[in-house]
Amino acid sequence: MRGSIDGLGSSAPIGAELPAIFADDDLAQRFVAGLDEVLAPFLVVLDNLDSYFDPALAPLDFTRWLADWVGAETDGIETDGAPAGGLTGEHRLRAAVAAATYLHRVRGTRRGLSEAVRLVFGVAPRITESGAAEWHARPLGPVPGARRPHLHVSLALPRPTAADTHRLDTLVAAARPAHMPYTVEVTTATAAERTTDR
Repeated sequence: MRGSIDGLGSSAPIGAELPAIFADDDLAQRFVAGLDEVLAPFLVVLDNLDSYFDPALAPLDFTRWLADWVGAETDGIETDGAPAGGLTGEHRLRAAVAAATYLHRVRGTRRGLSEAVRLVFGVAPRITESGAAEWHARPLGPVPGARRPHLHVSLALPRPTAADTHRLDTLVAAARPAHMPYTVEVTTATAAERTTDR
């Protein structure tokens, strides 16, 4: 988190603002120089406050806090792990925070679920669902889709682990339509799928 930084100069040194009688007072100048060192990190943050709320510019630790603040789906994004889908964990975290408001708007839809999974894993999932929509000119036409609602999310990863299945299950449980029963599946990506995802 934010803290003191050795040698960081203040953008508003107190010594220069003191009355003229203290301008040549060594003790007063050294005293306020100590205060400048303590206050400098706060002034730097305040001077750049708008950057702290931009996921592309904010420090990594603040971006993690910002992800919690906006309710971004970041479960399973490791910021120090190997790249997935061509992006590092830090880039995927920043993308998830930037997309949070959009994902809240489309939450519970196929597009919202697909985007949430893609942001966490770096790979687009295959989603099959039982619902359908159809239009008929006459009333009492056949009802499309399956009678029982169901959602299946399949994800092909280059090197899947048992933890990936749990992460996908947790993510789908949070981002799916609330009434839909679901299943998840994580498989090993073929060479053709790896090329397609990029």
